[in-house]
Amino acid sequence: MTDSDLCYLSATEALRHFAARKVSPTELVEAYLDQAAATAESCNAFSFIYAQDALAAARASEQRYAAGTARPLEGLPTAVKDENMIKGRVTTFGSLLYRDTVATSTTPVVQRLIDAGVVVHGRTTTPEFSCTGFTHSRLWGVTRNPWNPAYTPGGSSGGSGAALAGGMASLATGSDIGGSIRIPASACGVVGYKPPYGRNPSTPPFNLDFYNHPGPMARTVEDCLLMQNVMCGPHPKDVASLRPKLELKPDHGGIKGWKVAWSLDLGYYELDEDVRRNTMAALEVFQDLGAELVEVDIGWTQQSEKAANDYLATLFGTWISEYLDDRASQLTDYARAFGEMSQSVTKQDFLASLYTVGTMYDTFGPIMEDCNVFICPTLAVPAVPADFNPLDGYSINGKPVDPFNGWVMTYPFNMLSRCPVLSVPSGKAANNVPTGIQIVGRTYSDADVFRAGLAYEKAIGGWYTKRETRPSLSGDRT
Repeated sequence: MTDSDLCYLSATEALRHFAARKVSPTELVEAYLDQAAATAESCNAFSFIYAQDALAAARASEQRYAAGTARPLEGLPTAVKDENMIKGRVTTFGSLLYRDTVATSTTPVVQRLIDAGVVVHGRTTTPEFSCTGFTHSRLWGVTRNPWNPAYTPGGSSGGSGAALAGGMASLATGSDIGGSIRIPASACGVVGYKPPYGRNPSTPPFNLDFYNHPGPMARTVEDCLLMQNVMCGPHPKDVASLRPKLELKPDHGGIKGWKVAWSLDLGYYELDEDVRRNTMAALEVFQDLGAELVEVDIGWTQQSEKAANDYLATLFGTWISEYLDDRASQLTDYARAFGEMSQSVTKQDFLASLYTVGTMYDTFGPIMEDCNVFICPTLAVPAVPADFNPLDGYSINGKPVDPFNGWVMTYPFNMLSRCPVLSVPSGKAANNVPTGIQIVGRTYSDADVFRAGLAYEKAIGGWYTKRETRPSLSGDRT
């Protein structure tokens, strides 16, 4: 097996190889560490690498396999977003203000992964305070897309997306408050899952924010499901976490006879032509699998964008605004702008944002009563430039859009937070940057989106199974 093939083993395959003694956890960790070092300059996916500790953990995993005591994710090299706390490790949130801050506890979903046997070999980069859909910060610099480094890998879990696409990790953690799992999943051509609100535990105060969803990222749908099964379930320190624990099985029953609702623009997005073309091609695959496609008008308008902006500014922006004192000069301009935006949002704006969610579900809910899943693009463009500055504005097809949210089609499903959403690749654009689609389920119907995702993935043969379907990591920056 070549080093490239080793780095692109799916997590499910790696576990089989570990059990059969064909590959050892140490071999896989070493391959990923080598790949991370080789791409450190071109991708900049990691904020920290824990080489010696990871190798020690991998050797301990080998002993568990030998003793027959391997845990569900034993030995899988897993990248943890530099927002998820790990006790005893620096957690920076991508901010100069936290560059030396050592966590005193471990985030619940990360602890569950560690308890399940993963080997944490590094932390992945994020924008400051994870508040944008791209990944660069004053602390860590610019993180670039493995498919074309002129473009962002997305954000805020951008380092996680880049690490997976670039063959630097088996699994990676993400968090999604406006699309921060699905945006990089789309831009990097990997799989990301936003579970329904409460399915995966979080920490205060954002465990009480229904837009907030910690979740898994991987290169295959089954790997994402495997990881989600470990992360989910009630937690004694999160009052919003759901019980009982949901255990998902890989359901390869297909989608013949299913009704699949779809919309290209959700009623108000301007759409890049490559995204349009690839979304339609993906829908044809669903049709070939025996699904009935139903184009729907969900009746959403630009009001959804305003409502999301107001809601996010009220909670998330207010949290960031706490740093608008003598520490403000250390903030990135986009984080400072986000904090300042919160100061002009009123209580009435916040209340109106909740009414808008109700209006959105007034149309979406009845549609989903008659359809199994809903499909739309994940992003309106393949990706924005790697050093993108939203304060400079942004246009699609020559038409100005909101530079923070006008190109991401994810936040409406943070608003409809009880709907599970799986983002899977739909193809590549002319600039070689991947595009993605969102498979949206009925509220709390996690199994449906994974069943649809598995059927789609099988039909197209997966995404990283051959060398020619992997990034070269030497994209053109022009």
